[in-house]
Amino acid sequence: MSRRAPPLQRPKRSLGQNFLVDPNLQRKIVDAVAAGPADEILEIGPGRGALTKHLAGRAGRLVVVEVDDGLARSLADEYGPRANVEVVHADILRLAPAEITHDLGALKVVGNIPYNITTPIVFHLLQRPRPRDIVLMLQDEVARRLTAPPGTRAYGALAVGVRSVAEVERLFAVGRQAFRPVPAVDSAVVRITPRVPPPLTPDEEVRLRTLVRAAFQWRRKQMGKILRDHPDLAVPRARIEEVLGAAGAEATDRPERLSPDAFIRLAEAIGGARSSG
Repeated sequence: MSRRAPPLQRPKRSLGQNFLVDPNLQRKIVDAVAAGPADEILEIGPGRGALTKHLAGRAGRLVVVEVDDGLARSLADEYGPRANVEVVHADILRLAPAEITHDLGALKVVGNIPYNITTPIVFHLLQRPRPRDIVLMLQDEVARRLTAPPGTRAYGALAVGVRSVAEVERLFAVGRQAFRPVPAVDSAVVRITPRVPPPLTPDEEVRLRTLVRAAFQWRRKQMGKILRDHPDLAVPRARIEEVLGAAGAEATDRPERLSPDAFIRLAEAIGGARSSG
C-alpha cells in the first residue's frame, strides 16, 4: 500500500514563502547549476522541493537547508532515505557553508531566495572562504542592481560590494505567475561566480567595505569631499589627489561613476597612504 502524500503546507508570509510551480523554469534553473555526479550542491530554501526533486537525481551529494519546521520535516521524510541527500533544518544565515562541506571551493549553491533577506544571504555566501558557483533566484529589482553598469541609478553599494569579489551574470527572467502565491514583483535568476584568486586580502576587503559604505552614504557628494570629510575615511587633504589618481578617478567624480575595480584600486591606495603616513 502506497504512503499517502502529506498535505501541502500553506505559504508563510513571515518567511517570505513563494513556491515556484512552473516545471519548465524549475528544470531551467537546475540546468543552470549543471550538477553532475561529481558535484556537491547546497540548496537554500528548498520549500516544497521544486528544485530538490531534480537536483537529487543529478548531484553526487545534495545538502538542502530549510528553516521552516514543517517543510524541513516533509523534506526529511521524502529525501532522508536517499544516500546522496542531507536535509538540514537551519537558518542559512546562522550556518556557514563551510560547515556542510569539506571542499567549499568546489561547492555549488542554488536557491530561491526570500525577498526580505536577499542582500544578507548574498553577502553571507560571499564571506571567505567562498563557494565555486552560486545560482540564485532574486527579486528582479535586486538582479538589476547587481548587474547595473557604473553611472546608472541602479548602480550602488550592492553592485560594488558583490562585483569587487565576484562576477555576476543575469541568466533569465522569471515572471510572477510562475509562483504560488503570486508575488507582487517579477524575479530573475543570476549567476554569481567568486573570483579566483580573490583580488584582495581579507584586510583589504574590510577596508573596501568601509570605503564603499561611506561613499554611497554620501553618494550625492564628490569623491574628494567624501575621502576628506567622511569620519570613516578621513584621508589627509594632501593625499587625496594621489589616492584618486591611483584609481583613475578625479576629486569631482561621484561614487556611481567609479567601477568596482576602481573602488578596489582606491581602497588599496588609501591603505598605502595610511601606511606611508
